[in-house]
Order: sequence, then C-alpha cells, then structure tokens
Amino acid sequence: MAVFDTPQAAFGALRPVCVQLTRAQTVENVRQLEEHLAGVSGAALQELQEYVLFPLRFALRVPGPKQERLVQSLVQCISSVLAATCVKKQDLLQELFSELCTCLAPPPSSGKAAPLSEELKLAVIQALHTLMHSAYGDVILSLYQPSSLPLLGFAVSLLLTLAEQEKAKQIKISALECLQVLILQCDCQEHRHLDEDEEQLCGDLFASFLPGISITLSRVIAGDIKQGHKTTVSAIRLFYLIVGLVMADKQLARIPKSKEKLPVEHNRISELMIHRGSDWTKSTAEKLSLLLHKVVESSSVHPHWKVRLELVELVHHLLRNCSQSLVDSFNHLLKALVGLVNDENSEVQSRCNKVLQGIAEQRIVAQNRALADVLSENLHSLATALPRLMNSQDDTGKVSTLSLLLGYLKLLGPKINIVLNSMSHLQRLSKALVQVLELDVTDVKIVESRRSAPPGPLQQGVQKGRCQKKYFRFFTEEKVFQLLQQVCRVLGYYGNLYLLVDHFMGLYSESGLYRKQAAMILNELVMGAAGVGVDFLQEREVPLNMDDVKGSITSILDEYMDQANWYLVTSVDTEESSSEQSEQHLGLGLRAGGASNSVLLLSSEPPVTARTMNSNIWQICIQLEGVGCFAAVLGKEFRLLLLSALYPVLEKAGDRTLLISETALGTLADICEACGYDSVQCLINENSDYLVNGISLNLRQLAHQPRASQVLDTMLRNSDASLLPLIEDVIQDVLSALDQSYNSQASTFLRVLHSVMTALDEVPLAKPEPSSDTEGEAAMPSHARLARDVMERCIHLLSDGSLRVRLKVLDVLELCVTMLHPHGNHLLPMAHRVWPALVTRLISDDPLAVLRAFKVLCTLAQTCGDFLRQRFSKDVLPKLTSSLLSQAPVSARAGPVYSHTLAFKLQLAVLQGLGSLCERLDMGESDLNKVADACLIYLSAKQPVKLQEAAQSVFLHLMHVDPDSTWLLLSEVCCPEGYEPPHPSLHPVKLSGMGQPRNELTDNVLLLLQRLQQQEGTGPRTSTQEASPS
Repeated sequence: MAVFDTPQAAFGALRPVCVQLTRAQTVENVRQLEEHLAGVSGAALQELQEYVLFPLRFALRVPGPKQERLVQSLVQCISSVLAATCVKKQDLLQELFSELCTCLAPPPSSGKAAPLSEELKLAVIQALHTLMHSAYGDVILSLYQPSSLPLLGFAVSLLLTLAEQEKAKQIKISALECLQVLILQCDCQEHRHLDEDEEQLCGDLFASFLPGISITLSRVIAGDIKQGHKTTVSAIRLFYLIVGLVMADKQLARIPKSKEKLPVEHNRISELMIHRGSDWTKSTAEKLSLLLHKVVESSSVHPHWKVRLELVELVHHLLRNCSQSLVDSFNHLLKALVGLVNDENSEVQSRCNKVLQGIAEQRIVAQNRALADVLSENLHSLATALPRLMNSQDDTGKVSTLSLLLGYLKLLGPKINIVLNSMSHLQRLSKALVQVLELDVTDVKIVESRRSAPPGPLQQGVQKGRCQKKYFRFFTEEKVFQLLQQVCRVLGYYGNLYLLVDHFMGLYSESGLYRKQAAMILNELVMGAAGVGVDFLQEREVPLNMDDVKGSITSILDEYMDQANWYLVTSVDTEESSSEQSEQHLGLGLRAGGASNSVLLLSSEPPVTARTMNSNIWQICIQLEGVGCFAAVLGKEFRLLLLSALYPVLEKAGDRTLLISETALGTLADICEACGYDSVQCLINENSDYLVNGISLNLRQLAHQPRASQVLDTMLRNSDASLLPLIEDVIQDVLSALDQSYNSQASTFLRVLHSVMTALDEVPLAKPEPSSDTEGEAAMPSHARLARDVMERCIHLLSDGSLRVRLKVLDVLELCVTMLHPHGNHLLPMAHRVWPALVTRLISDDPLAVLRAFKVLCTLAQTCGDFLRQRFSKDVLPKLTSSLLSQAPVSARAGPVYSHTLAFKLQLAVLQGLGSLCERLDMGESDLNKVADACLIYLSAKQPVKLQEAAQSVFLHLMHVDPDSTWLLLSEVCCPEGYEPPHPSLHPVKLSGMGQPRNELTDNVLLLLQRLQQQEGTGPRTSTQEASPS
C-alpha cells in the first residue's frame, strides 16, 4: 500500500526531490525521484502529475548535449508517471509527444540519425506507447487534427526509420507496435471506439503518410529472414491496418468531389492534406497492387507459419473493408488465400478455411461483379497454364496449383455460371481438365491380367464403392486426383448441369483421346450435382432438381452403353476379340455372317496394340464406375433404369479381363446398396425374368452368343438353386447353340456349362424319388438329366483341335461325373462312351491335358470302380507306368527349378492318384506289381521331396490292398533285421535286402516298413493268400 495517499502528503515528500532535479539534472536525482514516486498512490500522483513532470521535461529541454544515461533515466521516469496517471489536457499531450519524439531526432546541425544507444531508443518508443494509452477520453483526438499533421508525420518518419534500419529485433517490433497505436489500431481495449466521422478524419490524415508507410513496410516484410518472424508479423499487421483504414470502401464513398478548404492560417497544412477522390483512389490502388504483390510473394512462402497466418488475416481484412477500392489487387490476394488452404500447418489451414467460409457466407463475391470478374479472369489464366504446370511442376506444386483452381471455383460459387456461359472460358477449362486427367495406358500388366478361372460369388470378396486405382500421365500423387475430383464436383454442384453434360458429352464423342477423361469428368459432375462428397463454401442458389439429374444420367448411360463404346477390343484372344470386333462393326452398320466373316473384318483393321487395348479396358472400367455413381445418386429411382443397365454390367462381370470383371462386380455391389437389394443374389433373382429373356434372345445371334453366355455365367455364380428352374430352358438353348457353333464358340459355351455344373454341384439337391416303373429305377431329376445332356456334348469335344477347349471339356466332364454319381444306370453308359476319347487324352496329348484327364479318371474311379478295372489295366496303366519309369532319371538329376515344370506336375499328379486308383479299382496282383516296380525308384533320396512323398502314398495304398506282397517287395530292397527259423529243421530265411549297405532307397523303405508294422499291429492281418479258400 502507498505511503502517501493524499496530494498534500505526496507533495511534501516529492517537492524536495523535484526541486533538486530542477537545479541539478543528474541520473542520481532522477533515481531519487523514482524512489519517492514508488510510495505515492495513483490518485495522489494524478493531482501532482504536471508538477512531477515539470522537472523531468525541463531536464529534457535544457540546451546543450546531455548524457544518454540521463536522457534514458528521464524518459523512463516520465513513462512510469504516465503509466500511473491519465493525460487530461490536450496541450500537455501534444507537448509530451513532441518532446519524446525529439529525443529520437538528430541534432539540427546534422542530417543523420542520432547515434543513440539501443536502450535509449527502446525507452523512448515505450514512453510514446505509454503516452498514447494514457490520453484520457477525447484528449487523444487532439493529435489527429489537421494542425497536428506535421507532428504526426515527424513521429511516423522516426518510427519507420527504426523499424527498417535497426538491427535489434526488440526495437523493430516495438517501433511497429508503437506505429499501430499511433494510427489508433492497437489491439487493446483502452481506447474508445471511433465513430464514422472520427475514422473519416483519421483516414484523411493518414492518407498523407500511406505511401511512405506502405513502401517501408513492404521492404520490412520482404526483408532478411534473420530479422525474425515477429518483426514480419507486426509489419504485415500494420500494413493491412493502415491500408484498410485509408482505403476503406465506406470512407471513400463519403469523400466529397472537391477538397474541403481549411482556414487561412492552415494554408500550409492544407497543402499536406490529401483529398481521397476517385483519381487519387485509382492511382493509389494501382501502386498498392504492386506492393501487395510483393508482400504476398514473400509472405506466402515464409518458413514460419505465423507469418503465413498473418497473411491470411491481411487478405481477410482487406477483402472485408476494401473489396471495391482494391479490387485489382485481389488477383494476388485471393491467389494467396486459396493457396494457403493446403498449408502444412493446421492452424493456417483452419483459419484459411474459416476466412473462405466467411467470404462465401457474406456473399462478398456474389454481390461484387467486379470481384467475380477478377476471379473469372484468374480462372481463365490458370486453366490456360494448367497443362503446362502439370507437366513441369513436382507433385507438391501440382497440389498447390489445383488447390488454387478449386479455391477460385468455390469462391465464385453460384457465380460460376459467369464462367460456364462464356464459350472461351468453358472450352479452356474443359480442355485443361481432359488434358490433365490423361491416363497412362502403357502398362502391359493391365492386358495381361486375365481371369484364369471364374471368380467366386461376389459377396465373398468385392467391396462396394471400390474404384480401380488409376495411373495418370502427368501425376502420381493421390492428392492431385482427389483435388481434380473436387474441381469436377464443385462444377457440377454450382454449374448448369445440362450445359456441362452436353459439353463434355461432345468431348466424349469428339475424339478417342478425350473419351476416358470426359467419362471420368461426367461421373464426377453428376456426383457433384447431387451434392455427394462436395466440399463447398456456400449453398447453391437454385435447389436440386432430381428430374434434371435423372435426365442427364439417362443420356449419359445411353452413350456409355452404345455398342461402339461398350464393346471394345480388350484382348488378342481370337475367340473374344473377334466377337468384340464384329460387334463394333455391327454398331457401324456392318453385319458379320459368321466366324469367317469376323476374321475377315479383323484382317481389314490395323493391328491392335497393347496401348489401344489398355485404353479400351480403362474406358470400360470408367464407364462401369459411372454406372455405380449414377446408382448411388438416384438411389431406388435407379431401379427404373435396371432394364437397360443391369444386363450390360453383368456382361462385363463375366469378362475375362481381370480389371473389367472386378470393376463390374464392384458396380453390382453399388447398385445393390443404392436400390435396396440385400445382396447381388437378390438383385439377380428379382430381375431374372428379363435377364433370362435377354440371354435367350441373344443366344440366337452368333455375334451376341459369347456375351449372353457371360451374363448367364455371372448369374449362376452369384445366385442359388431358385434360379435353376427359370434358366433350364436357357441352358438347353446354350446346348443347342453349342451344337451349331462347335468351331467358333465352343470355349465360350463350355465356360457357361462349367458354371452351370458348378452351381448344380454347390446347391443342395433333393434326393431322387422311386418311380412306378417295373424296374424300380429312381426317377432322374432335372439336374441329373442336365448333367447327362452336357456330358453328351463333351464327349464329342474331347477330340477338339484346341487345347483350351479340351481342357475345359475335361473340367466339365469331372463335374458331370460327380453329378451323375447317384444315377449309375445313366453314368455307366456315358462312361463307356467317353472312355475311348479319355484314353486318347491320357496317353497321347499335351501334358496339361494328360494332367487334367488323369484327374477325371480318378473321379470316375470313385463312381465306376468295377466298370473301369479291366479298361484301366489294359488301356492306361501300361502307359502310366512306362511314363513314370522313363521320367524318373530326369527328375532324379534335376535341380530345384524342375518343380515348376509341367513334367514334374504330371509326375506328381500320377503318383498322388495312382495308389488310390489301385485301391478303388481293386487291381490284380500283376497290375499291382507293375505299379510297385514303377514307383519304387521314386523312393530314392535323389528324387524331389514331393515326388518321394507321393511315391510313399502309393505304397501306403498298396499295403491296404496286398500287405504281404508289399512287405516282400520292400524287404527285398532293404531288410533291417534277420529272421531266425523257429526250428532247426527249417531252412534260414534269406532276403535280398539282408545285409545290404545303406543306399538311396533305404530311408524311405524303412519308413514304409515301419508304417506296415504299425498297420499289422493295429488291425487284423489280411492278404490274398489268407483270403483264398482252404
């Protein structure tokens, strides 16, 4: 608590030291005064303010040179008095202001700044700062009269010099903060808010200083980074505050046409005053535009995030206060603001987004046609340069460029149609987008990725809404593609959808070079129009009309699924490409009469390159993704379009190109979700009537048969038994078509028949019911009849010249045999018919066919054992054993790569199946011996491990058939122990394997003997000898 609470007590204590300081101006006397002031209350000091300030001011005004320490002490003491009191007299305020400024001024004789210490400069700046805050009420306004203009100019000049030329960071920052206080724009709450007239007066006064302040501050902002970020931040803040004050739209609107005349005594002052008329405003705005460009360029790339954050505030402040007077400068300002949306610092990003949101909500652009025009021109310029920039910049630069493009579109918002209604603008923007979105179609893997087998049901592995990853020519970063998506969606959200769709459909049709990109853009435009995944700043002015969206989707789908755009060559596979090529010619008005005509048509075309096929694959995938997008937009309304859209999508789901089939399956998942189907199975079942009708109609046309079979294939793989009655007639149509097209379409139809048999094998089937016929034979169910009919066709095709066809036939045969297993009376005749052709495949065909045929043989053995025993022994076994014996030396000396060869796979398959074949067919002793002799060499340790294990499995099966003979054969090779006769009259047991040195067969033989011993110990001993009658 203060010692002296009353003015009288305080006066008694302060008078001696004040008198002493007036007589002798020393640092010690100033220190004593400060010590006494510490004991005086604020109220008492307020009464004695002028009395205490007098000796301090007197000491400052004493002529002649003074010690810096003394001046610093005096200034600091004045500052402490001002901090504790209020200046209530205008004269005192102006005099103190002048005296403090004089402390920083050079001597009258020299034109250079006084070589003052940093401490003194800092003390004077802080004292000025304190003085401005100590002014009471309206007293502060006395400094802001025309008569005070020279004094203000003097202070501004001194502070700007310190801010620019000083090396000490604290002095630079303090000088800038003091200038901010001087223009009545400080951040504190102590100063009362100025009314419009007072702001107008301040704006008129500071207009005189605007050139000097703005030029100097721009130099400080663009100065050496070593000055620190705080200096730069303070300079940016002061820059936009002074510019926002002088160039405020509200103030300039109130400026009279002619300059106001001052009293005669202020003639010279009048010459210093600026009239902010239209000419001055235009001229100043042009000069400020240059400075703002300089400020933006240096600040937007400043390494410290607070500088970039302050730049956001600069744009916000000027756009809010000077959107008309500085409209030409917003070319740079908006570019900076939009560019900082993707700043690395989260605070800068957040503030930038809030500012953009505020601009949109306040409709600053929408209500300012000049600003909208600036944005439109910026957009046009950027769209012109976009292809070049995307080709030359790195990914970070591309992200910045596209963020700028997206920001312009968002800021334009509903005014975006200003751009779209201009043909030059629309063409420039659209061509830029299609050039930037050009895909990289050089990857051969896209064409090479084929489906080797039909995929499983969709529910097991397809994610809804999944888009294939695309590779673009001009960029690799995913963020770049996401920005391009947003650009298209914002266009669709705000723009005229019919205009945009019509324009990009024109590009789609114009050239194959643009088709993929135009399709991508169309997909995104529709998503944007529906408001799906759009990041917008303001709502559109016209509400969404779903009828317009539906109309646009219908026209796009018609174009996508046109034959010329849907059926493209995606493979050099003749059986697939011929149908696609002929379909393209049909779309052009040509009609092929059959397979031979298709070949002729192909030969007239230039050779199809991998690049072309890649391009076609991507086009189909993008169009399929579009169907999924459109379904998501329309929801259950899309059900009305399923009649035209579902069948083509199912065609592509059965495509042999992996990328296309995966995309189509994803599209089916999207359709299910959008239309409210629980699964793809439900989708297919509920629309099966028209799908089956379409398949039946297309099977009657040769060119359409392969794709009709693909649709049926997809339906079967993704449905259940409930579909079978409906498609029974269609399957008969497939068999009829196969009868007529053995040469050209066999492979395609076999794929469908394989799907049919697989579907029948997987669904639960009812047990056959006994019929009333005399033989008591079970009635043959429909699925068994179907399997018999399919098997009949396969018999004829087993001798086809195409290996691919033969392999597919063998796969289908295996399924048919399994399906007919419960119906032996029908299976055995079919097995009799198929046997000759199957034997040919087993003994004189490509190894791949032999491998597959052996698998069919093993399946037949499970169901027709006795029927096949003699045939197998006579027709097949000799060939198999001789093949095993001839190939054994090759595999014994082969290296590790051998396990990847077809020969190895064939050896392995035969060895793995031969034992079970012998057991199931109950082969005779001589045949068993042949098998054992052929397989014994594969027990060698020199053979690959898998072949050794497979050979062991053969002997394990032989043990079950004839354990005694197997034991004797193995013991002749290696007998681990001797056998003593139970009586001396008996001859000793002598086996070839006794006493033999260890060899390559020893380990596996001993293992088998051990297994045989275990088998004999756990089960009753049986043999052919014991089984014979006594």
